[in-house]
This record gives sequence, C-alpha cells and structure tokens, in this order.
Amino acid sequence: AATPRHYQHEGAAWLHFLSTLGLGVCLADDMGLGKTVQTIAAVLALKEAGKLGGGALVCAPASLLTNWERELSRFAPALSVCVYYGSARRLRLGDSLADVTLSSYETWLRDQKKHEDSRWSIVVLDEAHYIKNPDSRRAKAVKAIKAERRLALSGTPVENNLSELWSIFDFALPGYLGTHRHFSAEFRRPIELDRSADAAARLRRFTAPFIMRRLKTDKAIAADLPDKIVVDEYTMLTPEQAALYGAIAGAGLARISSADPEDRLGLVLALITALKQASNHPRNYDKESPGGSERSGKSRLLVALLESAFESGERVLVFSQYVEMLDILSGVIRNELGVEPFILHGGMSKKRRDEQVDAFQAGRGSGVFLVSLKAGGVGLNLTATTRVIHYDLWFNPAVENQATDRAYRIGQDRKVFVHRLITRGTIEERIDAMIASKRELSELSVRSGESWIADMNNEELRALVALQ
Repeated sequence: AATPRHYQHEGAAWLHFLSTLGLGVCLADDMGLGKTVQTIAAVLALKEAGKLGGGALVCAPASLLTNWERELSRFAPALSVCVYYGSARRLRLGDSLADVTLSSYETWLRDQKKHEDSRWSIVVLDEAHYIKNPDSRRAKAVKAIKAERRLALSGTPVENNLSELWSIFDFALPGYLGTHRHFSAEFRRPIELDRSADAAARLRRFTAPFIMRRLKTDKAIAADLPDKIVVDEYTMLTPEQAALYGAIAGAGLARISSADPEDRLGLVLALITALKQASNHPRNYDKESPGGSERSGKSRLLVALLESAFESGERVLVFSQYVEMLDILSGVIRNELGVEPFILHGGMSKKRRDEQVDAFQAGRGSGVFLVSLKAGGVGLNLTATTRVIHYDLWFNPAVENQATDRAYRIGQDRKVFVHRLITRGTIEERIDAMIASKRELSELSVRSGESWIADMNNEELRALVALQ
C-alpha cells in the first residue's frame, strides 16, 4: 500500500478520534491535499478496531467513483469495495456487505427508499457542497441515511452563502448549529449583511472543534508543492463582437427596464450569460455562425498561448463553463493547430471520461484538454498539466479555484501557470475587478455567485454592462 504524508496521518488520526466518540466532522482541507486518502485511513482504522461491521457508505459525484476505487486499492487494499452504480448495481459483494460501498448522489437519491432501513457504521459525503441547498431532494436524501458516524468532505464548505455551511453541519452534526432560522438570525445575517467580526469569531469558535482546514500555501503542510502563478490575460473584442455585444446589451437593458419585479432576476441573468457568450465567440451566442478564431479576441489569444505551450512541451487544461464553447475550441485547435484535443463534459459516459483522463495523464495524444467547468471542476487529478487556462470566468472564485486545483495539487512537482482570459471594456473586466476588491472576514467567507448582480438598480446595471 502507498504511504500517506505526515499531515494526512494527522488528519486521519483526528477523524478517527472524533468518529470513535460518535461525533460528525467536516474535513475542509484545501483542494488537492488528499481528503480521500485521509478518509480511507480513518475507515481502515475503524475496520482494525472492529467498528466497521455496518460498513462505510461513500456518496460522491459519479465522476469521482473511479478515483475512489483507485485510491482504496492503492492505500487500503485490505478493504473490500462495492460500487453501487449503474444498471446492474447490487449493494452486496456475494452474500456479504462490503467494507466500503461507493455510490453517486443521484443513484442514492433514486434508490433511497430501498435502503431506508440500512444502518451504516459511517457515511461519508465527498464534495459535500453538493448538499449546500438544505431544501434540495439530494440534501434531504443523504441526511436521512442512518449511520453511527458522519463525515463531510469539502474543499469549499462555503461557496455562496453561510447557509451552505449550516447544511453541511446539519448532515455531520444534526442540531449542533440550531435550526436554519436560528442560524440565519444568529450568524448569517450579521456576518453577510453587517460584516460583523464578532459574529464571525463566534461562528469560528463553535465550528472549530469539528472542522479541519489546512491550506496548500502553508509550506509546513506541503513543503514540496511548487508555486502557482496566476496571470490575467487581457484581450479586446473584434469589431464584429463589439457590435454584437452592444446590440445584446441595449436590447437586454430595455427588457429589464420594463419588466415586472418577479421577472427581473431571470432577465438579468440571461443578459449576463448572453454578454459572456458574445465575449467568448459570436458562435457561442448564436450557435450557428462560423467558428474560426479570427472572429474572437479570446480565441486568437488562446491559440497564441497554446502555440507557446506546445513549443515548450507543456500540457494544458482549458476550462469553459459552456460545452458549446468547448466544441468551438475543439474545431479551432483541430483546424488551426493540427492536433486533436482531449475533451471532458457532463454528457460523456463515465468510461469515456476515465479514458480521456488516463490518456492525458499518461502523456499520450495531444497536449491540450478541454474541460467543462462543472463536469471537471471537482475531484479530478490532472497533475500532468503545467498550464491552466480559464477561457471564461465564473464570477465565483471558489469554483474557479476548484478547477485550477485539478493541476495544482499534491503530486505536482512543477510550477503551474494559471491564465485567466478577460475581455477589456466588457462586463467581464468590471465584475472581475469588483470581486477582487472584496475583502472577506475569514475563511468562512461568503463567495458570491452571479445572482447578486440582480440587486443592482437599472443605472448601476447599465454602467456594468456598457461597452467601454
């Protein structure tokens, strides 16, 4: 079996100690520090102590099940494993329950009624921010699982608001932070609206015994991890893009100005999406015009960055939040650079995704991997990469960092360059500046998504989207 690192031993010991007391915990280590490995070590310790009779259930995004299988085989080959996923899924290995059962969130949601009487020795949620909405069917399904011990894993326990942290604790330690209403009055509103340092400090005190978070930037944790260098790369709209952007902004603002209040949020978000797509490439907006790089400032810049990377033999990850943009870029790279890119998005089968990841990591094929931000932004290990390009920005630093950390993680032994493509004079540049200017109170900070933009009045919105 492989050997965990020193801080992973400490994390596993912490998990095991609190789990033997029957206390739920949240392991919130920075992405790439090996939360999976630490969890496996803690489960193995339960097995050795004779406390795994009911088995361990791990719920994870479907794309991560293969990674869990591999890590279990590597770090704990003595544990038997059942993958409860796919059309032929069965919960038992032969006549007995496996030590570790792996299942996706959606599979468990579909089958929860079949297993409502099961009681597990421990239940683990990987990427626990998947239950950030406490009212979702997914959150309710996993919170209904009966288990002696509960463990939540998330590198981003707070992405958008503090309700997400409450929901994770409601799974790990039900009732510890009170009801959702009490938590909102006591912590969420004072911290998010009033920026109360006192409320933030009280929340840290309450949660600190049950949440462990270490960062890759702490050299005592990962002394051998190289530097990450983030570069903002600015480009301009082509004349065609500028005309399209202006037309979209004008029509969108007119609709918003005359809209009923209940329709405003949807119209604002639709306008943001349309402007981001026009900034990416005209075809990303209209879905049918030609897809050559000459029609987009960003596409031209991407081609130049890829040419430079290929000349030095580097492998590159390119993220976009739009699958159709990945298809456009695939054509650009194939036709203009003469290589066939790897691609990963949510519409692909698990088998096909695994094949793409394995080939890219092994150094086979081309040196560029086009990845959907949502499908490939979590869990994947792509340390063959030395350059990460964010073709479009999510306006949520937590999501962006998750994607970057597919490459910048333990096992990486070279510098990682992160290129963020930003179109000057557009909504991209102004929102990026607004996010960069925010200073959060603590690591329990609130990282806003895009919906806060809808709170702007019409004049503020006009200034935000105007082409300058």
